[in-house]
Amino acid sequence: MSTRIARKFAELKVRDERALVTYITAGDPTPARTTSVVLALERAGADIIELGVPFSDPTADGPVIQRAAERALKAGTTVAGILEIARRIRQKSEIPLMLFTYLNPALRYGFERLAVEAKEAGIDGCLLTDLSVEEAGAYVQRMREVGLDTVFLAAPTSTPARLDLVARYSTGFVYLVSRTGVTGVQDQLSASVAPMVEALRARTDSPLAVGFGISRREHVEALRPSVDGVVVGSAIVKLIEEYGQSADLETRLEALVRDLKQGTRSAGAASEAVTR
Repeated sequence: MSTRIARKFAELKVRDERALVTYITAGDPTPARTTSVVLALERAGADIIELGVPFSDPTADGPVIQRAAERALKAGTTVAGILEIARRIRQKSEIPLMLFTYLNPALRYGFERLAVEAKEAGIDGCLLTDLSVEEAGAYVQRMREVGLDTVFLAAPTSTPARLDLVARYSTGFVYLVSRTGVTGVQDQLSASVAPMVEALRARTDSPLAVGFGISRREHVEALRPSVDGVVVGSAIVKLIEEYGQSADLETRLEALVRDLKQGTRSAGAASEAVTR
């Protein structure tokens, strides 16, 4: 199975670049503006977009993304509405799109229906953040049958047995959680990343992307030698919170993401990108 996600990682590997995976809460600041936000992220160099499904009890998320979920729900965002947003994005872009959701909204929508309609809408993969990997067999099978990638989280506390399942069930890439706790902007990277990378490299050839707390270009540069991608969420969502009612939101997002993307490139590639 070759998805947009897999093709993007392969393309970046040839260029010796790392993937910049950017998370936004779909529907924040409004469902109508989400397409414009995604296109701004793509223009600035984002390689993969995670469309977060807002949920009323986001246990893995820090206050920045919790507030984004509240704003999106208040604006009327639904799973069906997010799939419609994906369709609108697909009219203008081929950037890889992932659904990032909790189990509850997916169950309420229906796994079968979600798999089929997400694929039809142009979604490339799905990450169910609180689905136990030990109970994910049937979900993975159905998602793969329709051609969607399934991404799972590996955490510093994951047991060897759980890492085995994460490696087996993840396609597209494996998402390494850099530290325990909730999402949020951090000043320093966790020391737990290197052991996780080593453990997963021994188990899978899939790309490895690190998230939770990645917010600065120097974080990206520090991770570049050891991983295939980085995930940035809270720093982007925080900017949307601050400037969501401003006409220059997209311009501000482009500036942030362009700087982060520079950190994914080798010195030579970065210089070439600047001169283009």
